[in-house]
Amino acid sequence: MTPVKTLRDTRSLVEAGLVPPERLPALEAVAARYAVAITPAMAELIDPANANDPIARQFVPASEEMIASPGEDGDPIGDTAHSPVEGIVHRYPDRVLLKPTHTCAVYCRFCFRREMVGPEGLSNLTPAQLDAAFAYIADRPEIWEVIVTGGDPFVLSPRRIAALMDRLEAIDHVKIVRFHTRVPAVDPDAVTDDLIAALKRTTKTVYVALHANHARELTPAARAACARIVDAGVPMLSQTVLLRGVNDNPVVLADLMRTFVETRIRPYYLHHGDHAPGTAHLRTTLAEGQAIMKALRGTVSGLAQPTYVLDIPGGHGKVPVGPNYVAEGEVEDPNGVVRSYPPEG
Repeated sequence: MTPVKTLRDTRSLVEAGLVPPERLPALEAVAARYAVAITPAMAELIDPANANDPIARQFVPASEEMIASPGEDGDPIGDTAHSPVEGIVHRYPDRVLLKPTHTCAVYCRFCFRREMVGPEGLSNLTPAQLDAAFAYIADRPEIWEVIVTGGDPFVLSPRRIAALMDRLEAIDHVKIVRFHTRVPAVDPDAVTDDLIAALKRTTKTVYVALHANHARELTPAARAACARIVDAGVPMLSQTVLLRGVNDNPVVLADLMRTFVETRIRPYYLHHGDHAPGTAHLRTTLAEGQAIMKALRGTVSGLAQPTYVLDIPGGHGKVPVGPNYVAEGEVEDPNGVVRSYPPEG
């Protein structure tokens, strides 16, 4: 039976039939450290009979999360080193992250901010902290884009999102506002007319980037929620994390990317898994990711090709890490055949 409210603890997962009772003691230790939340829309997709269900692997706690692996870090992409004031991350010259909340509609088991989000994580920004964040943006004319993230900004009320948009509207040099969210897929009913009106109350160009990792997440209700956003004139992009046992094969990833395109969402980034604590069981190798991307090239439309990227640990920035097709005097075609280039006369 589909739960009628978000599942927020391991006992609720057992009662919903998503976790067998014998796993409860081990998972309680995980839930004590890392937040748990599974919306009804996602709980309905999980097949409890499938031990490798790709939706469950994203949201249901696993005992492997208590295993620390070399190189893992509570701040794996170095947000803190680039945070001049609370709620701002300024890693690249022309854009900043604005994190007004650290609450999410669901909590991903692979989240690179898992030490910061959830009920025991960082608090929402106070009015004074928001003032300081907006002052930081206003004082720096090089900031062209503000990426509103968190947490998930779409858990905020439309009134609060409208207030954020009004503050950004007053900063002339900010031209682009981008929201990063899972809400249209994990809680489609939250994409209301009021939310869309809040996004549209600006002369700025607004984008919404949807995080989804498996085509099953894009249910008819999710597609309808995305259609409401796109039909309002707000373009959408995708973000996906390459996850072992979820989307780490070309067929599954191609299905997801095609589903994005069919939903009028432009595939944007395929993220290599970050070294967040307790996530080794979900990470692939770079070589595996490159092989998957190579398999997509030439067999899947160019519209459905994301850029495979790595956030270099320690806060050193994001770089593309897709396969290389070019060597001195030669180039490899989509079928793996090496051709001379420039062509010989």
